[in-house]
Amino acid sequence: MNLKRILTSLIGLPLVIILLVFGNKYIVDVAISIVAIICLSEYFNAIGGRSKNLKWLTYIMAVLIAFIHIIPMQKETNLISIIIPLSVLGLFAYVVFSNMKYNINDIALCMFAICYIVIFLMFLPIIRNMENGKITIWFVFFSAWGTDTAAYLIGKKFGKHKFSQISPNKSIEGCIAGLIGATLLSTIYTLICNRFLGMDFNYFYIIIIAILLSAVGQLGDFAASSIKRYFGIKDFSNLIPGHGGMIDRMDSVIFIAPVAYFLLTLIWKYC
Repeated sequence: MNLKRILTSLIGLPLVIILLVFGNKYIVDVAISIVAIICLSEYFNAIGGRSKNLKWLTYIMAVLIAFIHIIPMQKETNLISIIIPLSVLGLFAYVVFSNMKYNINDIALCMFAICYIVIFLMFLPIIRNMENGKITIWFVFFSAWGTDTAAYLIGKKFGKHKFSQISPNKSIEGCIAGLIGATLLSTIYTLICNRFLGMDFNYFYIIIIAILLSAVGQLGDFAASSIKRYFGIKDFSNLIPGHGGMIDRMDSVIFIAPVAYFLLTLIWKYC
């Protein structure tokens, strides 16, 4: 296993745990906003000059994550329904007033960045600010980490059947192992929550959620790989030794966060 990858994980994992366990909502929101800004910077570096100068609006949207705590609970998702039309209006207004200096391609690349990075990551503080959010937020990360770790270890040793040309190093065996790894880790965490934290999570629902989140996380991994393949880069950056850039490390979490929010909300409300 890559030594840099191990050392980075040993340093980064405790920092994430400290942030999510002990950080208040202000610190967490600011931290996730910074993550979004870094991801946007990597994304725009990857696509080169194609977006020209319209990217300023995406950074403004990322900064808004730092202030999501000022919105009353149960109303936070309304912010998303506002961001999308305002972003489209703002981008087209810029096109009009710049006398067509920018075009639909520039708008599409920026809107994709807003949806893919800003809005998807916005669900992390939304989950964290939910009732028992400090506990449920870990289902997002355990699904991602369980998937990544199991898929990497099993795929590297036993992977023989390639899954997709998008990411030739990933195998069917690794993908299946990822599903199992996420399920096991989430189930163990559920056992701890129920026994020691006074929770009453349904194991059957958690297993279903873990499988779905693992599948979605792997789709997020392939999605990031497809972007890198299209623009001809290996990693989004070298920010995190052994892992690549922030997007390379967060690609699964980015996809998992919104799906986890809706699944968890649905389960807590109706089951």
